[in-house]
Amino acid sequence: MKRTTVSLIAGTAALAAVTAFAVVQEPAQAGTTAPRAASRLPVERTGLVCPAPSTSDLADTQYTSFTPVTEGTAAEGKATLTGVTEASGDASTAQNGKAKPAGKSAVTPGAPGKPVTGGVSGGSAPALVGTADGKYAPGWTVQATTGVAAGTGRGLLGISCGTPDTEFWFPGTSTAADRTDYLHLTNPDDSAAVVDIELYGPEGALQTSAGDGITVPAHASEPILLSTLTTEKLDDVTLHVNVRSGRVGAAVQALDDKLGGDWLTASTDPANTLVVPGIPKDATAVRLVAFTPDDSDADLKIQLASTNGLITPAGHETVHIKAGSTTSVDLGDVTRGEAGSLLLSPGDVATPVVAAVRVTRGKGDDQETSFIPATAPVGTRASVLGNTAKGTTLSITAPTATAQVKVTASAGTDAGTPASKTYTVKAGTTQDVALPVPAGLKGTYALTVETVSGGPVYASRTLVSTDEDGPGFTTQTLPDDRGTVAVPDSTQDLSILN
Repeated sequence: MKRTTVSLIAGTAALAAVTAFAVVQEPAQAGTTAPRAASRLPVERTGLVCPAPSTSDLADTQYTSFTPVTEGTAAEGKATLTGVTEASGDASTAQNGKAKPAGKSAVTPGAPGKPVTGGVSGGSAPALVGTADGKYAPGWTVQATTGVAAGTGRGLLGISCGTPDTEFWFPGTSTAADRTDYLHLTNPDDSAAVVDIELYGPEGALQTSAGDGITVPAHASEPILLSTLTTEKLDDVTLHVNVRSGRVGAAVQALDDKLGGDWLTASTDPANTLVVPGIPKDATAVRLVAFTPDDSDADLKIQLASTNGLITPAGHETVHIKAGSTTSVDLGDVTRGEAGSLLLSPGDVATPVVAAVRVTRGKGDDQETSFIPATAPVGTRASVLGNTAKGTTLSITAPTATAQVKVTASAGTDAGTPASKTYTVKAGTTQDVALPVPAGLKGTYALTVETVSGGPVYASRTLVSTDEDGPGFTTQTLPDDRGTVAVPDSTQDLSILN
């Protein structure tokens, strides 16, 4: 399914709104050099949306805000995060009837180069919308990390707040009896957004109720319990969110009665080749969920980019996905104690797909789960927050060509000196890199990953709880922060007046 022409125009206009202006130059004279290639300049404005972190009274949430230092930014600027109102309706009632009013954010963004944290306890924290401009805008990142001591979804949940958009794909959701999956829709704009929701199971589209024309009021958030939209109880479902008008932030909080839970963020747009980076080396179970929105079936080759190169998991060389249907594959402990990333590539016919994996760590009553969607490459730069001196693993993979990557650890939230290291990641491999922890660290710190040279790299960060002996963990991917944008070098052309 493709985005509408209206959505494309809106997206183009939004991109233009956040970029720097091209410089208008004098007409080129005879004999002068050809026009220069486009320059990369810092964006001037960034918007983020954070879903409400939890409804549990036993939840403790830490927010972290960070903007990496970027050359060429304006001297001034600011960043703000504001709570929004939870919309009324059946979805809100399903969440224990706890309406979350608009209010202040638990964290006030700080100056570029230094992460700032703030915390909130209980289940009353609202969703947040934020804007940053000037020197605060390029690469602005906000993380919410929540610990839930007991109950459905207990464990560690983490999410990097996302950018508003008009379409989202979530393979890996569920309507099963032991799962409580909420889709959180947050509208950051001044007018209402209208959203359609579709669910796809192993046999295709599910019959849903109340999935069409959902109105999300301006500056409000709407949580929707997926199991109320259909009578079918399925372990693996693909959720499609399509915004008819306006734009929203979207994320799924997937909570299991026995296996804990985490946030499931959207897969990258449907593509022929996908990368799922940084599956924890001590994973005891890995479940791949894939879906094709195409009219044709898809055949995918499954490879694992391990520490020593590309390998094919025994018994799982390929997976066949019926058109318009969700397919799941249990890969077991596919990493076998080593760093690994999944590389999904087309068979004889290239068909676009979306995918995610559910990762389980621990055994028996001490199991916990997290989700890793297929993601975009790091590109120029990406950051991930809330890192600790112990319990943080950064995985980097170079699926097609050897690459050099620079990793910078910021100052700590309370104290610490920034540090950097450069790594070479060989083609077809994944590395859990030795992190450059800030000297004298107090609090948490940000990690910024930059592609220096070579092929594309993909990355994810796994954060393990250090407060208890349990297997609480969460994993976030690191797609390009879009902190810079290509701006063409324009010139005057008076011939258009003729």
